[in-house]
Amino acid sequence: MQKVLYGEILDPEPTAEKAKADEKRVRNEFVEKVRRAAAKVPFIEEVVAGYYCALDPATPARTRYILFGALAYFVMPLDWVPDFLMVFGFTDDIAVLTAAISAVRSSMRDVHFAAARKMLAEPGQEDADKGKA
Repeated sequence: MQKVLYGEILDPEPTAEKAKADEKRVRNEFVEKVRRAAAKVPFIEEVVAGYYCALDPATPARTRYILFGALAYFVMPLDWVPDFLMVFGFTDDIAVLTAAISAVRSSMRDVHFAAARKMLAEPGQEDADKGKA
């Protein structure tokens, strides 16, 4: 599975086209997905901090690609294990997100975690954040 994660989902050097597509999907769908999945993903603050890290222009490109790839997988409704399956729906998403966050943890800064806490604490505020960065 690790080979699949890094070979297909967490491609550290995607084509420019794939990287842009992943970023667009994440920017458009992330907030809504977090609202639906917050109770099912035990480390949702780290996931949201990863989102802000990926949006941060100061984050290294390789890190942004990894995060956008994992976050794009997270927002896709139909993936290896479809999210609508009650117990197992988010297990593959959690595995992908765990691998991505582990790979880029050193790039995630306090400001990313502060933004994540703010987003999770203030429903509705995150929509204003969508257009930033």
